[in-house]
Amino acid sequence: MRVELGPYGPRLRLDRPDPPAGEHRVSIRIELAGLCRSDLKEVARERHGPSQFGHELVGVIHESTLADRLPTGLRVALDPNVRLARTTGFATEMYAAGPAEHLLTALHPVPDRLPARQAVFAEPLACAEHCVAALAGHLGMPVAGRRLVVLGAGAAGLLIAGSAELAGAEVTLANRSADRAKFLRDRGFEVRAIATLPAAAFDAAVIATSFVRPDILADALRVLVPAGLALLYGGTAPGDELRGLPVDLDHVRRHEHAVHTTWSGHRVTVAGSYGTTPADFTAALSSLPRLPVERLITEEVTLPQLPAVLREQVAGRPLGKTVIHP
Repeated sequence: MRVELGPYGPRLRLDRPDPPAGEHRVSIRIELAGLCRSDLKEVARERHGPSQFGHELVGVIHESTLADRLPTGLRVALDPNVRLARTTGFATEMYAAGPAEHLLTALHPVPDRLPARQAVFAEPLACAEHCVAALAGHLGMPVAGRRLVVLGAGAAGLLIAGSAELAGAEVTLANRSADRAKFLRDRGFEVRAIATLPAAAFDAAVIATSFVRPDILADALRVLVPAGLALLYGGTAPGDELRGLPVDLDHVRRHEHAVHTTWSGHRVTVAGSYGTTPADFTAALSSLPRLPVERLITEEVTLPQLPAVLREQVAGRPLGKTVIHP
């Protein structure tokens, strides 16, 4: 059983897809899946780029044509940025097929000792680790000792802030809405209102909101020191721009470029973070026990409940993390 997107929204499917001819295949019994903001964007038809529906997961390989390298019984997480033919992780089993090297790159071993409620955060934390590594690369120095503000206190922003703190950065987490700020403070997280951030106070700013909106990017540029770095992490689409800033935002983010330019008479750098590498998953699995990720889980549902939850969250404003038990 699995949940997929149909023309009228999410639906349950029971069929097992055939693999592409001549390619390797694995089936993974899902232990736990996480609902990502990008899944909601796909349901709402607001996400640009290839589908990654149902990509936050931890599971155990049940069948494999690469038994010597991806054996049955191996616990894994998925990197959805590796091109595979696969079904969704919102399922009792997920099927993935492709060249051997693609499968080996996409499926990362997860230690058995790691609880599922932590392991399900492996992929989003890998993205956060990649963001912090990209930040260091664009700065040309480690983030340790750098003054960093993360704009957007959803799951992605919290994980980026946590990863950066573990790397030694001086991190401020900020958000616009009072309801999310209260939600996080009630769970022991420190978060500031974006409007209260002082100008020219931070070496770098990460825009980790669901979308890189012009007003949030302007806020990020306002709080940077001269020649500071604004890193685009949140969603972008072709044509996105900030008036007066000569930067192709979508191109910079997706290609992880850096553009040195000016904004309101000040020198700034606008750079991007996109995707993950195997090293990011290794770092994430090492960091997970040191981060309070389980505080983010506010709802646990079963697979048959998921279509209704998707519709509800697309129409509403979810503040925490939903996990799905198959």
